[in-house]
Formats: sequence, C-alpha cells, structure tokens
Amino acid sequence: MQKKILNRNLIYFIILFFSVSCSSVPKYPQNACKIFGENYLWYKSTKKSSETYGAPIYIILAFINKESGFNRWAKPKRTKLFKVIPYKRPSSSLGYSQAVKKTWELYKKETNNPLAIRTRFKDSAMFIGWYMSKTKKINKIPLNDSYRQYLNYYLGWGSYAKKIYKTDKKAIILAKNVQKQAKVYKSQLAQCQKGLNNKYIIF
Repeated sequence: MQKKILNRNLIYFIILFFSVSCSSVPKYPQNACKIFGENYLWYKSTKKSSETYGAPIYIILAFINKESGFNRWAKPKRTKLFKVIPYKRPSSSLGYSQAVKKTWELYKKETNNPLAIRTRFKDSAMFIGWYMSKTKKINKIPLNDSYRQYLNYYLGWGSYAKKIYKTDKKAIILAKNVQKQAKVYKSQLAQCQKGLNNKYIIF
C-alpha cells in the first residue's frame, strides 16, 4: 500500500516538474537560442506553427515576448477607480499571446481545436501563426512584415484597415519594438537553428 502511494506521489512530482519547467519565464528572453535551449518544446511548437501557417518563427517569438513577456498567466492591469481602487481589466486578454476571448473562440472554431487554452505555449504559438495568416488574407500583409503584422495584431483587422494606427502613437512604438526584436531573434536563430532541428528529446 505504501509502495503504491510512493509511486503515485512520484508520478505527480514528475508531472509537476515538467509542467513547471515547460512554462517558466526564460532567463534570457531577448535571446532566441537561449529561450529554446531552456524550453526545447517551445521551439517544436513554434516551428509547427511556422510550418502550418507560414509565419516566421522569429516573428511569432517576438509577438509572444511583447504581448506577455513569456508569462503564461499574463493579464492586462486592472483600471482604478479614483486612481486608487482596483477595478475592471480593460480587456479579456490572457496568456502567452494575450488573445481576447472572442478572437480565441474564433480560432478554436476555425481550426477545430476546442481544447486549446490560452495559457499553453503550444496553443498560443499556433494562434499567432493563424492570426498572421488571416492578416495576410484580410489586409494583404506579407507574413515576413513584422511591423505591419503587429499593427494588425494589436489593433485588429478592422481598425488597421481604417488606418487607425496613423493617430495611435502607442501602436506605432510597439510595432517598431516588435520589428526590432524580430530582427534580433532572426539573427540569433541563424546561428543555432540547425542545432535545434537536429536535437531530440527522449522520455
């Protein structure tokens, strides 16, 4: 009986270990090679999204960095009443991709993936690839144009089409930051992606 309990506890510990190790914030979030070195399954997930939707790995990673800082539980800060009392959050954004509920539900429906959750890296990476591919179809933005792709991601397809970004300084600044980070990630991956592609995990 005690042996069964010990075995069960060991299994729970192993599951907890992998869940924590695969979801912790990277120590070096500005370095793509170190990010994927710490979380190799993240590379596999991002690569799958890239192969499925055509979105570059380095841009998907730059989106996640900007949106959540690789924090799976990230949410928008609450607004405050009278500048003191915590109040509602400005949106329903959650997880690595900071997808809002409405768009996430659309993603699940269109991809026939009802079990996708916003706090799972794999699903978030696939969501961003899906969103970028739709941006290409809806607003004719190339998949390798990180600047305009992020403007669509941040503002939404409709607002981008109406050129709201021309009067939104914050959107412009964020998009430029993503573009800059994407270029850094691209350069870094050029040095380590071959090794990542040849790496295997044995359970």
